[in-house]
Amino acid sequence: MAVIEHAARGGLAPAWFERIPPAWWVVGFVMLLMPAFANSFWLFQVFGWTFILGIIALSLMFLAGYGGMVSLVQMTVAGVGGYMVAILGPSGVETISLGLAWWLYIPLAIIIAAVFGTVVGALAVRTEGIYTIMITLAIAAAFFYFARQNYVIFNGYTGFNLILPPQLFGIDWRQPVPFYYLSLGCAVLAYAAVVYVSRSPFGLALQGVRDNPRRMAALGFNVTAHRIAAYAFASVLASIGGILLVWQNAQISPGTVGIPAVIDILVIAVVGGLRRPIGPFIGALIYILLRTFTPDILSSFGLSTERFKLLIGLGFLAVVFFSPDGVLGLWDRWRARMRRRDPLTGREAE
Repeated sequence: MAVIEHAARGGLAPAWFERIPPAWWVVGFVMLLMPAFANSFWLFQVFGWTFILGIIALSLMFLAGYGGMVSLVQMTVAGVGGYMVAILGPSGVETISLGLAWWLYIPLAIIIAAVFGTVVGALAVRTEGIYTIMITLAIAAAFFYFARQNYVIFNGYTGFNLILPPQLFGIDWRQPVPFYYLSLGCAVLAYAAVVYVSRSPFGLALQGVRDNPRRMAALGFNVTAHRIAAYAFASVLASIGGILLVWQNAQISPGTVGIPAVIDILVIAVVGGLRRPIGPFIGALIYILLRTFTPDILSSFGLSTERFKLLIGLGFLAVVFFSPDGVLGLWDRWRARMRRRDPLTGREAE
């Protein structure tokens, strides 16, 4: 206690928990108590899906926000992790799945997906701008068609079913409450990992490479190696999200890694904001709420439920037009405007 008081007087730097805003403690407390007042649909389908897509979009945010590299292969990396869980672990397709123990097939799935993402990164970092986007999109499309046409390893168009998480500690982790806490825990760890790495020497060097690669190269930094390492780290995050996604759906097929799913991750990351790690989770929540409830709203007006994709696209265009930094950018602009307001007149100060 004396140390904390001394820190408050300026004697020491504040501890990490003192730097967390009070609002974050409130949000964390609500998230922990969510199963007490939310039903299974909200826990499993809304928040569970939000955390999973948020983790995958977070891997894209790390590459784009801290590395300046927009990759459209992150959902494919997540799909590789999911497919490896189905192939190496138990599933409903016993003729293909090897049925290895969980402590073996989960790390192997993450490693294989990370290696795949790293190899893609090694190819992509040698391009810039639109060429990086196109080469990662081409790889994502190639993997989709390969998985759909290959029946020996990926079981073709049908894919795999009955892919369930292992029952550790006697808990069925696919039940709504356990899966909610599992996905929440993974999301928190992924968020903390990105924050830690972004403030580490590697993360600071990566941001320097983003801003001025020539100067960083002149200072002795290996620009290509930093970018490839960023892909490797982002691939680990994406693979974890892919494994959770497969466990939630209990199946995986080529449609899981199709081009629409690839674009969805980009939309989620951009709508939430590419400058802060919390942005992808905000974008994922907005996307899931629109995708879940917009079809019901449209059907109540006698409109086709397929038009919810049009509404999502229009919302994406609106956010990008008014705020290139996503929803978080709109929030920052609103807070800045409120600070400039005169408390007496309510008008903005000049």
